[in-house]
Parts: sequence; structure tokens; C-alpha cells
Amino acid sequence: MKGIVEERAVELGEYIIESRATVRSAAKKFGISKSTVHKDITERLKRINPSLAKEARKVLDVNKSERHIRGGMATREKYRNMAHDSVKHR
Repeated sequence: MKGIVEERAVELGEYIIESRATVRSAAKKFGISKSTVHKDITERLKRINPSLAKEARKVLDVNKSERHIRGGMATREKYRNMAHDSVKHR
């Protein structure tokens, strides 16, 4: 069983680096929780392949620093759609 978890951690690290994925999108892609993604990268992968873990961590840190920007854009889009829908229903 342990081999599967380690393989997943490596695949997850490679996926995050290649696709510049967020924790949330990686969790969804792999069918695991965000907590598991975090643990795989920060603990398991660090033990298995430190250099891969470091690169994946860099991507996750960039994504985390940009999180507030993506959240603001999503909120703006939500209200833009709400305004558009209310005009259509008049």
C-alpha cells in the first residue's frame, strides 16, 4: 500500500509543476482532498524526492500568493453575470 501513496505523491508533484496547478485543482484531478495534496507535497514527496518537492512547493507558493486576485476576479464575474441575467429578464 505504501508504494501507491509514494507513487501518487510523485505523480502529484509532476502534475503540479507541469500544469502550474493549484492545490484545489490537483485535488480534484486526483480525486483526493486538499489536505492530502498538501501532505503529499510537503511531507511525503519531500522524503521521496526533495528536489521535486521543492519545485512543486514553488508553484503552490505562487498560486497561494495570487489566490486573492483569482478570488476577486471570480466575484467580479459572478456579479457581472448576475447583472447580465437581470437585464435579460426585464
